[in-house]
Amino acid sequence: MTAESFRKIFPALGRKVYGKDLVYFDNAATVQRPQSVLDMWNSLTVNANANIHRAVHKMAEDATEAYEQARTAVMNFINAGAREEVIFTSGVTASINLVAYSFGEKFIGEGDEIIVTEAEHHSDIVPWQMLCERKGAVLKVIPVDDTGRIEIEKIAGLCTPRTKLAAVTHVSNVLGLVNPIDEIVRIFHSKGVKVLIDGAQGVVHEKVDVRKTDCDFYAFSGHKIFAATGTGVLYGKKELLDSMPPFMGGGEMVGTVRFTGTTYAPLPLKFEAGTGNFTGAATLKPALELAAEMISDRDLNAEYAAVRDYLYDELTHFDGLHLYGTTNDMSDRIPLFSFSIDGVHHEDLALILDKMGVAVRSGQMCAEPLMDRFGVSGMLRASLLPYNTMQEAESFIAALQKAVAMLR
Repeated sequence: MTAESFRKIFPALGRKVYGKDLVYFDNAATVQRPQSVLDMWNSLTVNANANIHRAVHKMAEDATEAYEQARTAVMNFINAGAREEVIFTSGVTASINLVAYSFGEKFIGEGDEIIVTEAEHHSDIVPWQMLCERKGAVLKVIPVDDTGRIEIEKIAGLCTPRTKLAAVTHVSNVLGLVNPIDEIVRIFHSKGVKVLIDGAQGVVHEKVDVRKTDCDFYAFSGHKIFAATGTGVLYGKKELLDSMPPFMGGGEMVGTVRFTGTTYAPLPLKFEAGTGNFTGAATLKPALELAAEMISDRDLNAEYAAVRDYLYDELTHFDGLHLYGTTNDMSDRIPLFSFSIDGVHHEDLALILDKMGVAVRSGQMCAEPLMDRFGVSGMLRASLLPYNTMQEAESFIAALQKAVAMLR
């Protein structure tokens, strides 16, 4: 498979913007959807728009089957130990908040500690701050060095007997660096600390094996890996999920309900209160099937690596450009490039590039502490997937040069 053949199954990539061919380099925010996902969504919306797990009629049975097939697909994709370890949510943010509330209610008390890194998305910072405020706990931060690398050697020194949980991103949504999560989990576990991995960027770029990594929780969003928006996954080790109280109460998550007391449904339904996004969740199955094919295709990934290497070389030699997240080993970097340019505002650049048909992200990337770390108010980010071609990369560099010349 080539990038050109791969991109043909994504209808949105064929559109024009302001009369120019679209160059979509904002994949870290949301990826485009393949025809198989659109077909699944449309088919379920027309033929199986009925609530799951409850009614016995045909449409409800079809909807339930599609929903649960998606759970099995997730289990296989991340190599979870059981279907019960796969909780459907609305996205990474909801998954992390679920753990912050439920694990926090059970295991976090006054004076306990939670550790995050300086490179986290706001969704992997704010829920822990809120938990600390509720419980009187302490939030600690692992710094990143000037290249953007987590200072792993400082982890052990930050841990104390009161450290209960660490939350670490698999791949930074700003720096594009792949963190050595297997090693990070091993260090924390040696100190008796549970670990949550934010896989929002990692799941579509890296082979995820939660049992090999041995993380306690892994979270990702469907819209980052070809599925519908408003879908997400929380993986958790079964013994942990069993020990945690429900996050929300309502229908679906109950065993029996009496005014004298209520019992809860077994996993995974204990954490899936109410009517979920069953049509959207079902699209995870075709999305993950495509992602598995993409990740395993050697020719496609060789082409993808060449595009990544080309852009890295061009950006590191661009006059006045500061690239954040640098490395001597390109194998631990995804094609995600955040940068600032002397004398040019990132939003002005993004607006001009948009008029040239190039879609990128500008701003703080929901990572304000990391912006503070590097002393900038915002950055410009170009993020790619294997459906982006070398021709698009070359067009992006040419457009960037032209836009900078206009603004200086």
